[in-house]
Amino acid sequence: MTVVSVSMPEELLERIDQFADEHGYTGRSEVVREASRNLLGEFEDKKLEERELIGVITVLFDYESSKVEHRMMNLRHEYENLVASNVHNHVGDHYCMELFILEGSLTDISTFVGKIRATKDILSVDYSVMPIDDVGSIA
Repeated sequence: MTVVSVSMPEELLERIDQFADEHGYTGRSEVVREASRNLLGEFEDKKLEERELIGVITVLFDYESSKVEHRMMNLRHEYENLVASNVHNHVGDHYCMELFILEGSLTDISTFVGKIRATKDILSVDYSVMPIDDVGSIA
């Protein structure tokens, strides 16, 4: 197996080690391998390919991270054909939340989520996708 060197904050490494201990993993490498497989497989659902999707993305970041807010604004404009709606809220005393509602292909939504995840100082990214033609069957 190939050995890879990865840089990460000490706090994240501590969380990975603790997670490995608590959940019976043999070590941090096993946790990172599983997380990598899950991340890479997220948008590989064959049932979603070639369908128009609705995506809801929630982003949480520190209020003082104006670079993150600026990046969210730039992404909203860069993907204006994908972003159906965008809401910015203050949460608690120190946090901001961006909510994006997207309409588009799996590839486009995946790219958008990836760019958000790659933004430095993001605290949390959560999302869900569903085919637009399934919306009527939810009720």
